Amino acid sequence: MYQFLKKITKEDNFLSLAGNLIIAVLGLGGFALLARGLDSNYFAQWVLFISGGSLVEMIRFGFTNNGLVRFLSAASQKDKDQLIGSNVIISLIATFLIAFLLIAAHIIFKDAINNSGYALFFKWYPILAFLNLPWNNATVVLQAEMKYDKILFIKAINSGLFFLFLVINSISFNLSVTKIVWVLLIVNGLTSVVCIVKGWDGLKLIGKAKKDTNKTLLNFGKYSTFTLIGTNLLRNADIFIISISPLGSAAVALFSIPLKLTELQQIPLRSFTATAFPKMSKASLEGNIKEVQYLFYIYSGALTYLFMIASCITFVFAEQFVFLISGQQYLNPETNSFDIVAIVRLFSVYGLLLPLDRMTGIGLDSINKPKINAIKVVFMLATNIIGDLIAVFVFGSLEMVAVSTLVFTLVGIGLGSYFLNREFKISSLEIFRNGNKFYKLLWLRQW
Repeated sequence: MYQFLKKITKEDNFLSLAGNLIIAVLGLGGFALLARGLDSNYFAQWVLFISGGSLVEMIRFGFTNNGLVRFLSAASQKDKDQLIGSNVIISLIATFLIAFLLIAAHIIFKDAINNSGYALFFKWYPILAFLNLPWNNATVVLQAEMKYDKILFIKAINSGLFFLFLVINSISFNLSVTKIVWVLLIVNGLTSVVCIVKGWDGLKLIGKAKKDTNKTLLNFGKYSTFTLIGTNLLRNADIFIISISPLGSAAVALFSIPLKLTELQQIPLRSFTATAFPKMSKASLEGNIKEVQYLFYIYSGALTYLFMIASCITFVFAEQFVFLISGQQYLNPETNSFDIVAIVRLFSVYGLLLPLDRMTGIGLDSINKPKINAIKVVFMLATNIIGDLIAVFVFGSLEMVAVSTLVFTLVGIGLGSYFLNREFKISSLEIFRNGNKFYKLLWLRQW
């Protein structure tokens, strides 16, 4: 048993999963503390601050992240240094531009923003953008180098410190939402200092950047950026549209709780795809399409079986999930006109569809088809936005918002499978066969 545990804890998928698990568990715990401790209006402001920040992160790092992982996977040491240096320059310029636009918007539309739920985002995100830049750069470089133990260390520091503060705050201080944001800034700054001192962020290689490597990352990034933005909007468009609808900020707070379920579903998904992408990219760069196909099958199958179990658990224990996060306040039918348990169950069905949708996107990026992946996301996003607008403005229903999530995911699976079939054949039967093979080999290898 000791040897089994020793081997599995060194395996890439386990380390990647552990890193994302730490983020999710501590994030869920912090989310629950804030949902229970803040008034629904202030909690909605926090949700919009985080949602807006996530979208901007996709813009900032979309230009380089996927491209850097893909091209570093098979690069020489000289090329690696140049690519990492280019990543630092591009992400730094993107951060300056985004911060400038947000500050300018806050100055020009100060009254309108301050009277909306987005005041925290426009005021404090420009500062957060600079403070979290080094550790975000570090994680993408380490992912490309498949050094998942170091990524685990970074995430443990960042999430752990903030969660510790939230626990202490809930017991002793009960600080305002603005002061909670201040602490978030401090924690991100400390995490970045650690990464700079360790030399993981690539800042010292900024002088190695070349026009060719800048162009390489930007050419790939012009499509992958849109894909990442679209992917983020697929998760957060629901919140943005609800926030401008007649349903109000209370509906934002309520719907953010089922959305937290999608973050839990993202744990194994991010973990497996973080290891799959560099492997599939390397095989593609070496011209080994059969290996790309094999990796697509085995990762898609492994994730599908895993999500079947997770979806069954969340479907059955939906009410307990809501109570765990927010207590009784959002379960009370006298104060809430929406069936939050039904929404959670709809999102558990969405979880069954996630693996194949995500793996088709990873497959397209790995074979250097980011433009096609972007087209796929455009259709998904259009479907989601149209569905959300009809759901909130015509039906006034949060449940219908969740249904639109199922529809756009089915659209993504259909389009992704269609485009990938042009490169290599996709068989549903092979996905399940290789899923079985994955777990069987994992078990036999460890013993």
